[in-house]
Amino acid sequence: MKALILVDHGSKLPEANALLEQVAERVRARGGFDVVKASHMELAPPTIGESFDACVAAGATDVTVAQFFLGPGRHSTLDIPRLAQDAAKRHSAVAWRVTEPLGLSDRIVDALLDRVREARP
Repeated sequence: MKALILVDHGSKLPEANALLEQVAERVRARGGFDVVKASHMELAPPTIGESFDACVAAGATDVTVAQFFLGPGRHSTLDIPRLAQDAAKRHSAVAWRVTEPLGLSDRIVDALLDRVREARP
């Protein structure tokens, strides 16, 4: 059973955290994973560990932690992999991995330019 955990930074603002849940809903609708969870690295629940535990409780045997970050930084290169590893230690029979940040993509450039066009009079 495959699970996907989407991870962003997390915020004290509920509306900021709600965005990741909306992304998770769209990912769920596209299929490919039995379980899709939104998670926050800090500042708001659920944490990576809580989401990892929930995926395993739902029957997941393979967990991918996908970073909803644009580029590399301390959180994406150190903190998130460490938090995922800490969670995985509680579930030694579960295969797991952490993706790279979204990075440079023509689709991201297209989305950026769409926003620029929307902002122009």
